[in-house]
Amino acid sequence: MQRRTFLRTLAATAAAAALSGAALAAPVSGAYTVNTANYAQAHAQNPTLPVSMVAEWDKIFPKSDKVEHRKVSFKNRYGITLVGDLYMPKNAKGKLPAIAVGGPFGAVKEQTSGIYAQELAERGFVTLAFDGSYTGESGGEPRNVASPEINTEDFSAAVDYLANNNAVDADKIGILGICGWGGFALNNAIMDTRVKAVAVSTMYDMPRVMANGYNDSVDKNARSAMRQALNQARTEAAKAGHTALGNPNDHLPPPSAHNADTPQFVREYADFYKTERGFHPRSVNSNSAWTTTNALSFITMPILKYADELQTPALVVHGEKAHSRYFGEDAFKALGSKNKELVIVPGATHVDLYDKQSGKIPFDKFEAFYQANLQ
Repeated sequence: MQRRTFLRTLAATAAAAALSGAALAAPVSGAYTVNTANYAQAHAQNPTLPVSMVAEWDKIFPKSDKVEHRKVSFKNRYGITLVGDLYMPKNAKGKLPAIAVGGPFGAVKEQTSGIYAQELAERGFVTLAFDGSYTGESGGEPRNVASPEINTEDFSAAVDYLANNNAVDADKIGILGICGWGGFALNNAIMDTRVKAVAVSTMYDMPRVMANGYNDSVDKNARSAMRQALNQARTEAAKAGHTALGNPNDHLPPPSAHNADTPQFVREYADFYKTERGFHPRSVNSNSAWTTTNALSFITMPILKYADELQTPALVVHGEKAHSRYFGEDAFKALGSKNKELVIVPGATHVDLYDKQSGKIPFDKFEAFYQANLQ
């Protein structure tokens, strides 16, 4: 039952989960600043503003003494203010290459994207890990909703911020997407010609998995049934402003609820998000669920339609034993870039590439890729 429930959720039913006064001042020296700490009140008055910008270090990983860190905010093209963590190498001189980092799907910047961002900053890049629209500390209402278009745009908003930062060489900006944000990153690199290098780690294609299920097991009749269920849920959700959320235990069952039928990859997700290893209170995957209608756009709006037109250098990294490996391999085959590389990490599962516990994230490969292509 747990497997059916989880797969149905990932395939885009009501929960649609896949695991995968604070006004902004004018930009000064390429940065945006927030002029008040009363974020909750400001957000209530203007939902496009940040939910919070927590000052203390509340990441799942220790703070490095090799980098400078500060919280920043910036707007996307739809007027939603995103919140990010900016990491810069200490004692850096001149304009540096930069990387915007997003993901995983349903995670926050205090988790995996922050781990990647801080590590790459230690290696000489300016990095920006950010929360996507409607999640984490970023603005947008209702909360806990995703969009293939808006989340693709969020990467461009991060590029906007970096391109206008005086510490960054605007001609040397790359992006890195993890899990579901890997698909968004590739989609963005096809669209945004300012992106000079794109890498993805343990990627998902979110519209594909929501519309087709795992291993493309959902047919058009099942998709029709999904649409019926989702739109029935929408009628009810509209009564409360589309704020209704799914059940967190259906979205990702905690380890205590696992049984003999629980798929191994669900156990791996829960071992990260639902335990001390990776839990964060602002993470959808740790502490909540998506809106009941979250999957509506995903099941009819595919990304990577123009993958063969990508001209940007691309690096696709996936785990040998990851249940999601086929997303990365299929995307790699479709990419039109002449400068592309597929790296399969021996013995790695999907979640092994979320943190440093297994020691399997190939940071040397990421560093070499960006150094070669952001020059």
